[in-house]
Amino acid sequence: MPRDLLRDLLPDLSPWKASADFRRLWTSGLISNFGSFLTLVAVPVQLKDLTGSAAAVGAIGAVELLPLIVCGLYGGALADALDKRKLIAWTEAGQGLLSAALLVDALLPHPAVWPLYAVAALSAALGSVQRPALDSLWPRLVAHADLPAAASLNSLRWTVGGVAGPAVAGVVVAYAGLGWAYAADMLTFAVSLAFIVRIAPSPAAHEAARPSLTTVLEGARYAWSRKELLGTYAVDLAAMFLAMPLAVLPFLADELHADWALGLMYAALPAGSLLVSLTGGWTSRVHRHGLLVVVSATGWGLAVAAAGACGNVWLVLLFLTVGGGFDMVSGIFRAALWNQTIPDELRGRLAGIELLSYSVGPQLGQVRAGSLAAWAGVRTSVVSGGLACAGAMGLLALCLPGLMTYDARTNEHSVRMRERRAAAGRAVG
Repeated sequence: MPRDLLRDLLPDLSPWKASADFRRLWTSGLISNFGSFLTLVAVPVQLKDLTGSAAAVGAIGAVELLPLIVCGLYGGALADALDKRKLIAWTEAGQGLLSAALLVDALLPHPAVWPLYAVAALSAALGSVQRPALDSLWPRLVAHADLPAAASLNSLRWTVGGVAGPAVAGVVVAYAGLGWAYAADMLTFAVSLAFIVRIAPSPAAHEAARPSLTTVLEGARYAWSRKELLGTYAVDLAAMFLAMPLAVLPFLADELHADWALGLMYAALPAGSLLVSLTGGWTSRVHRHGLLVVVSATGWGLAVAAAGACGNVWLVLLFLTVGGGFDMVSGIFRAALWNQTIPDELRGRLAGIELLSYSVGPQLGQVRAGSLAAWAGVRTSVVSGGLACAGAMGLLALCLPGLMTYDARTNEHSVRMRERRAAAGRAVG
């Protein structure tokens, strides 16, 4: 294979080689994500077994919604005002305790339903506080030019856990029981925490203000002034709300008489993402990030619709995999656009707003998918959502010319941040 083609396909490892703290953060996330995906499969399966209701499974998204909104915005302000490393460590420990609570409930002679919803809400709150700190820490650890490569590597980390976690969870839940899945998740949080505490402190900027409604609104005003940023939020929110099928996968597996394939269905989306991440060297040489965000989100919707229309489980798995690949392309270029243009002192608060776009959408999507499946059927829920997503992307493309024409080489915010980081590097040198 020619060297240039090999370079275009293989991941760009420059951030990994240059920063030990980036390696620690990456490894921590890989381990933690693996355990979290175990629970992602186990909780819907347990709810399905306890209630037999698609709406009850979809309601997980409803109980997570308010914590995501409130804690995501406030977590962004906390990330700008506090030491990011400490904030990540404390929330990681809290997530481990919640996994322990799920384990205790699963081991009871008659497990209760309400702890599943309570833990889901608390986990959403902790994750929403942690995620802005994570998203605003790693750009500090790599060079400006390496930010797209780092975004691709972070996607690779997530997808490795996303493929292995659900695939293993399907086997563990089916043959060993829910308790083993929750216990493994608890262990992964402990190991992840051991890596996090070795990362160097990452204190707030000297001029950072105390977390407050005023500081949250300051971040919101900045986001509103950046129409290309608003475009990325709108695209992701629409794609996840309209086309996210996770809540109904247990019922789709039932309709296909393929309970054995449930773990594979959950793993198919991140498997597609993994394929993109493993062959993502080309992403560092793309500059029209906004255009790729919209095109790939359209592909995601069409692939989900095709998965819902198929009656063969292997075709369903194929189209879910294709959809996961499109979703990863969109995610890589959203992250590149965000991290190459947002000032460091606002990064935490903007990460909180970003969290709403890529987390609230899936939670509302679970409610939509579960409710529509209970009313009109599983396949109708999946197919209509995917087609609606593709149609929404066409409309957004017409309404968001700033996003469609964004070019990292010439965008004023990208140029300003590139010059600012170069000047900071010269000052340190």
